Amino acid sequence: MTFFDLHHNGDGLPLLLPNAWDVASGLAFVEEGFPAIGTTSFGVAAAAGSPDGGRASKEATRALAHRLTSLPVYVSADIEDGYSDDPEEVAAYAESLGVDGVNIEDSSDEHLIDPAHHAAKVAAVKRRAPHLFVNARVDTYWLGQQATVEATLARARAYLAAGADGVFTPGATDPAGLRSLADAVDAPLNILAHPTLPIDELGRLGIRRVSTGSLPYRAAIDAAARVAATLRDGGTPPTATPYPQMQQRLVAYAN
Repeated sequence: MTFFDLHHNGDGLPLLLPNAWDVASGLAFVEEGFPAIGTTSFGVAAAAGSPDGGRASKEATRALAHRLTSLPVYVSADIEDGYSDDPEEVAAYAESLGVDGVNIEDSSDEHLIDPAHHAAKVAAVKRRAPHLFVNARVDTYWLGQQATVEATLARARAYLAAGADGVFTPGATDPAGLRSLADAVDAPLNILAHPTLPIDELGRLGIRRVSTGSLPYRAAIDAAARVAATLRDGGTPPTATPYPQMQQRLVAYAN
């Protein structure tokens, strides 16, 4: 089975792609049995002390991608807008990661870019690395700019015509709108996990991939803060994966 095949698994459920921000989180997802993992630009940037966006995660994402590719799972990297305005530079960067897939978003600095320019990036990546699953991210709903089914479809179709293998519409959560998008997009449609949209319902709506995005990272930070506050306030700390088990994961990874 290939990474492409995971988007057409035949059981009616979308591929759930958890997003890692470091090796330890990636190892934990592998131990949970996920066949593929992604990276999260927010988690990678935040772990280094930088805000998301602004191309701050470029080198950290490349380093993490190289570390994750030794794991026995498929890896997809979130590369923001490709970290460049030059389609050939984007393609060279994507190829350098050694991963199975990439997400490339059609916005920069919180603004949508010309869809023709984004399509050029997609086409350049596919020319240089035809094996990569290019997930073209449409940020209309995420940014609240041109956030309609029609405008989103127009962008999605331009990217598919350029060679994209999938379409990612973060921020889209209305079931009727998702059904319309899934029916009209001739490729796997990816959305972000949302508390009101269970996986089985998303499968019925035609969604083929669900990403956790930065949710695991943010939940981990919240959990860490609660542990410290609970101890400070005299409470009982929660249970956690034992140190020897986590250590053994890293020993096995390092060897």
